Amino acid sequence: QVQLVESGGGLVQPGGSLRLSCAASGFTFSSYLMSWYRQAPGKERELAAGFTSAGGRINYADSVKGRFTISRDNVKNTVYLQMNSLKPEDTAVYYCSAVGPRGYRYMGQGTQVTVSS
Repeated sequence: QVQLVESGGGLVQPGGSLRLSCAASGFTFSSYLMSWYRQAPGKERELAAGFTSAGGRINYADSVKGRFTISRDNVKNTVYLQMNSLKPEDTAVYYCSAVGPRGYRYMGQGTQVTVSS
């Protein structure tokens, strides 16, 4: 059974940092492309950061470049999203995503990130 369990969200002041974690189980983690999506209130879900199939390159949304860093630990079966210099517009539910070799996507339940003073 595939499970993606996000953690690390919460309330943070503008300029602060958070580190999200996504613990994966039930599949061969190292074979999957891992990403973080986010959905702000009233907006569509968007890619925040993700590993691509092209030699392990990483895509970042323009709005998070230079502030967010995605990383993965294939021993711990965990993907992380380090978020620095957070802005109110980063407020969203953040979802962990895993795409397998056949293209099927799994999503976690999400973790809320709120940036507010």
